[in-house]
Amino acid sequence: MADPVAGLLLAAGAGRRFGGPKALVELDGEPLVRRALRVLEKAGCTPIRVVLGASADEVRALLPDPTLAVVAEDWATGMGASLRAGLAELNKLDAPAAALVHLVDLPWVGPEILTRVAAHASPHAVARAAYDGVPGHPVLLGRDWWPQIAQTAQGDRGARDWLATRKDLKLIECADLGSGRDVDRPTDLPGSPTP
Repeated sequence: MADPVAGLLLAAGAGRRFGGPKALVELDGEPLVRRALRVLEKAGCTPIRVVLGASADEVRALLPDPTLAVVAEDWATGMGASLRAGLAELNKLDAPAAALVHLVDLPWVGPEILTRVAAHASPHAVARAAYDGVPGHPVLLGRDWWPQIAQTAQGDRGARDWLATRKDLKLIECADLGSGRDVDRPTDLPGSPTP
């Protein structure tokens, strides 16, 4: 990575379509929150913060270090609240030039994908992974933009509206490294019965 990159894991959702918080769901015997945290660590992100909301105490108990947790008190209003809470926490730190925003429900996004996107880090970076040309996650947000993003992040759209206005957005193709597919329902996981 060219500049220090913080890892920001959004793990606050209630998982209504899934039937419960996806951060607590296990895949191959590992909770999704631990899996995503491990991927951020392997990609070299530091510091890392995990934004919690639904079942915050249960999810915090799964973290190797509870001080990694940031609770978005208004998490139920959508991903925008989680993003604002996470960026506010990272903004208190001196080191990171950018934040790599990762989602807890992307178990097939590996560290190679995060590393490829994080390689574009700088205080003014605006980049995101793409899969066969379709924008996805993770998203790299340079520190210079955090105040703007925090002002516009609303509801379940997170930074989507802000990113849509950026002519300097770099799409980093990652389909050769994995799938950006998310886990939305239990049937999205291997071994789940199909309806």
